[in-house]
Formats: sequence, C-alpha cells, structure tokens
Amino acid sequence: MPISIPRGTRDPLIDELMRGLSSYELKHPDAKIDLYRQNSASVRIRIIDDCFAGMSRRDRNDYAWTYFDNLSEDAQGEISLLLLLTPAEVEKDFANIEFEDPVPSML
Repeated sequence: MPISIPRGTRDPLIDELMRGLSSYELKHPDAKIDLYRQNSASVRIRIIDDCFAGMSRRDRNDYAWTYFDNLSEDAQGEISLLLLLTPAEVEKDFANIEFEDPVPSML
C-alpha cells in the first residue's frame, strides 16, 4: 500500500521521512502509512499495521524508530506524532481522531 500524504504538500524533509518509511513499507506491504506536515516545524506520521498486535506502545515505538535511524537530525526532529496502531485500534484511539481531523496549528 503506497505511503499517503492526506493533507498538505511535500517538501524536502517530508521526502526524507518518506524514504525512511519506504523501507518499512517494503518489509510490511500490508501496512497503511500516512504522514503530513502539521506546521512549519511538525510532521505527523501514522502507521496502521497488524504487526503491532501484542506489542506494548514502547516496543512499537522502539521498532518503528529503527526506520528513522539513518535520517538527518532535522528530519527526525520534525516528527511530533508517531502513531502506531493495529487496524482494530483505529476507531478507538483518541490520537487517531486528532490525526484524522487535526486542530489547526498556530505556527
């Protein structure tokens, strides 16, 4: 499933993050990956993947961040939200509501 940018436009740091996420996508072809720029200093990323079932939030986070290890500090620093969900959690997760319908940023 291709990586999606549900709102906003691409820029060099979004492209760099997409390169990191493309290696995740290669290993997890059924995952749904979305990212967008919330404001000039913030990017939000959501990965919906069955592989997170049974994993703690910390383990999910540790696992997902390995895909960003080779990216620049600037790209890593712009990630303000990394939302890691199973398909069953999507409808129930409060942070997903904010991802779907974000409150406008003041930046």
